[in-house]
Amino acid sequence: MILAAGRGERMRPLTDSLPKPLLKAGGHALIEYQLRNLAGAGFIDIVINHAYLGEMIENALGNGERYGVNIQYSPEKIVLETAGGIANALPLLTDQSGNLPFLVVNADIYSEMDYASLLPTMRAMQSSTNQRLAHLVLVGNPPHHVEGDFVLQGDQVMLTGDNKLTFSGVGIYQSQLFNEIKPGFPVKLAPLLRQAMQAGKVSGEYFSGQWVDVGTPERLGLLDQQLKSQLE
Repeated sequence: MILAAGRGERMRPLTDSLPKPLLKAGGHALIEYQLRNLAGAGFIDIVINHAYLGEMIENALGNGERYGVNIQYSPEKIVLETAGGIANALPLLTDQSGNLPFLVVNADIYSEMDYASLLPTMRAMQSSTNQRLAHLVLVGNPPHHVEGDFVLQGDQVMLTGDNKLTFSGVGIYQSQLFNEIKPGFPVKLAPLLRQAMQAGKVSGEYFSGQWVDVGTPERLGLLDQQLKSQLE
């Protein structure tokens, strides 16, 4: 699943007439980099949620054929936040038993992570559905978020401790994490993750490669310059 429903307030005025996932860097929309990375790793069935200017996302990406994927859309009449958006899309994300874990990535990040590296973790989570509710990819703290989010001790993600890292917006989840959410209601993801961490049911890993939270016009501009220079 690619999360693409945010309003992109910090990106204004760029997002006044264009949804944030369609903003371009290096000649391609941010969400296109995610689609290509996912397709290259073998993730063919993609769900994209949208709310603000969502029809523009559907018109731009279509059914995903030209990216080598099959896209289904999960429209939201109101922005349901991360957990609410995932819960709303669950029928498209897992099997009837609810035992099939799924990968979720933010549309507004740029990352050179090889998503295929997460496949062994997904298989392990599928074979032991009750042991882990989530697996998070953590990265070094960027200048705009120096305090970090969570602590990685071995392969366990903890709430407290030294050397906090930043949640990358890339995670694998079990549907059970969202069992208590009523479809159509806005719910944030962080409280659910904290509860699962306290129960010892969140694992994680550290990614040291390039990762950019494209949250402001300035960071978009820097990424655009970098990608264009690589092409040259």
